[in-house]
Amino acid sequence: MWRRSASFILDRSSNSPPMADTTQNPDAISAYYQTRAAHHGVITSDWLAQAQAAVEQPDSSVSDLGAEKSFNVIDEFNGWRKQPDLAEAVAAIRAMAAVIRASEATTMMELEIELKKASDTLKSWDKTSISLTAGCDLFIRYVTRTSALEYEDFNSAKSRLLERAEKFGEISCKARKIIAMLSQDFIFDGCTILVHGLSRVVLEVLKTAAQNNKLFRVLCTEGRPDGTGVLLSNELSKLDIPVKLLLDSAVAYSMDEVDMVFVGADGIVESGGIINMMGTYQIALVAHSMNKPVYVAAESYKFARLYPLDQKDMAPALRPIEFGVKIPAKVEVERSARDYTPPQYLTLLFTDLGVLSPSVVSDELIQLYL
Repeated sequence: MWRRSASFILDRSSNSPPMADTTQNPDAISAYYQTRAAHHGVITSDWLAQAQAAVEQPDSSVSDLGAEKSFNVIDEFNGWRKQPDLAEAVAAIRAMAAVIRASEATTMMELEIELKKASDTLKSWDKTSISLTAGCDLFIRYVTRTSALEYEDFNSAKSRLLERAEKFGEISCKARKIIAMLSQDFIFDGCTILVHGLSRVVLEVLKTAAQNNKLFRVLCTEGRPDGTGVLLSNELSKLDIPVKLLLDSAVAYSMDEVDMVFVGADGIVESGGIINMMGTYQIALVAHSMNKPVYVAAESYKFARLYPLDQKDMAPALRPIEFGVKIPAKVEVERSARDYTPPQYLTLLFTDLGVLSPSVVSDELIQLYL
């Protein structure tokens, strides 16, 4: 088991949330799934360089606009979200860093209040997004967790906060590359990998394996109802990776061909389990019954302080579903977009903190949030 940050791998290679409140409108479609297409941009080879360049660019939102337009954290957040390779949580982290740059606070207390308000505003943008809530919470903890701030003048303290904020953003951007590197020893020539949904981290893992000249094939579930598996199969075919598209209901039928399962995660909870796209739980159940390893690839900013006890013990993220035929009004349709997979059905979690067993997730959460 790898321990602590594995970000040194990148340096070496270069040289060589609380439960959501759904009482107001329980039938509202999750904003995450309304804009899901924007979250599934193709990962390009220079995406990391672009993210680094973006960090170095001056913040346009705090340019000289006079009194015509004041800084708005949601506008800043939406601006970052337009970048196809940038995860929602990372866009929130970038927006929070911009809050510090744009702040006119004169004391640390005022600045911390501004950050807290900005965090609450971002989290309320989509209360069903686990990664958004976790990313904002971790940002606050990471940026403000230094005793040295108490002994500096305010300008120096603000500069220190901004430095830590941008460093946190850079670490988050590098997460996928780190995860892809850590996972390579587990992918062997001739293996068959089952994937579910379109996870940009999993896509980066498979892309890196192909670039390392590993020979493998991929089975993609179709990912109903939004066809995310179809999108992933298209991207894999562009990389000349052998891929086969499966019906979601054909997982058990095809499991004897599979050597391992790779899935992403919307959130990693305190128990070591994951919340992910609907269907992940049943795939993990089938894989576990047939002794197939289930690997999870997810960034550390998705570690959430949640502890669901069952499938109904979390706020539903609803999405529209089309069946192609008219459904009678009396027929109830299950529209939840995600399910909870308990830790006993998962083998390992690949994160930018290292390769973890589900049992040590709670320890990592303590270190992240304390």
